[in-house]
Amino acid sequence: MSRTGFIHDKLDIKFLILYLMARVASPVDFATLADLTFCDDGVEYFDFAASVAELVETGHLQLEGERYTITEKGRRNGKICESSLAFSVRRKCDRNLARVNGVLRRDAQVRAEILPREDSGVTLRLILDDDKGNIMTLDMLTVSEEQAGQLAENFRAQPEKLYESILQTLLENQED
Repeated sequence: MSRTGFIHDKLDIKFLILYLMARVASPVDFATLADLTFCDDGVEYFDFAASVAELVETGHLQLEGERYTITEKGRRNGKICESSLAFSVRRKCDRNLARVNGVLRRDAQVRAEILPREDSGVTLRLILDDDKGNIMTLDMLTVSEEQAGQLAENFRAQPEKLYESILQTLLENQED
């Protein structure tokens, strides 16, 4: 069966994966890498999965936990081969990368950590960063991991709202 699209074999898929991984904002899981890679009709799942495994085996990608990063070898070899990818494929990849990188950057800037305490409580640490560094770190005592998880989820959804509220409260003129 002949393939449609510009990607025709596993070598093309490997070039595509290296192109993507050299441009992704932070380590990505298998599903995100797959989502980015299936930008061309010529990419088939089993060839993609085998290509990822082979790139890890040859030292072009590194698997840390459940996330993939590109190695210096992968970056170097990918740069040499990226011109063999069709311009339309690279353009579509760049659009998809912009979307994914926005999400990855936001996830890196808005974090919540749940830390058990010796006194039977749980500390929830809320962290908000921007491109220049930390904006706010807030430690809160919560009664349970469940409560901490719910508060963390709400914080991740609207971190700016909490920051603005704290800032407004601290800037208010207090009348005695």
